Amino acid sequence: MSLTVAGEVENQKSFAYADLKSLPNQVADVAREVEGRQGHGVRLRSLIDAAGRKDGVTHATLASTDDKFTASVPLDDILDAVLVYELNGEPLPAQYGGPVRFLIPDASACHSGGADTCANVKFLGRIELTRGKVEDSRDRKGETGHG
Repeated sequence: MSLTVAGEVENQKSFAYADLKSLPNQVADVAREVEGRQGHGVRLRSLIDAAGRKDGVTHATLASTDDKFTASVPLDDILDAVLVYELNGEPLPAQYGGPVRFLIPDASACHSGGADTCANVKFLGRIELTRGKVEDSRDRKGETGHG
């Protein structure tokens, strides 16, 4: 299991389970952030800080491990999002969206288009930082979120 942060970053980084556990900004009880969800996670800002955001970056494209689902969302709106990677002291199982599930605690507070509950990506494998929004699977007809 690894989650990669790439694109417009100073240093592309891949985070294994142990790496995610060692980052700052841990969320011990995801249910306190997102009702009905369980597990342990880390805030997105910790991964972005570790990779180093380049100047001019405005969006993050969240991609499932199979690349069938992508969501391009305004980065500043999701920095406090939670990446759930653990349930009951073990890596998050696939039946719950593992290895990493991306959750926006309060999508209704997002003021820019695209950062909504459909950006709650299951099976997250890659986060790519970009200058501007890029086409994502939600822009194609007939596709729905992994929510």
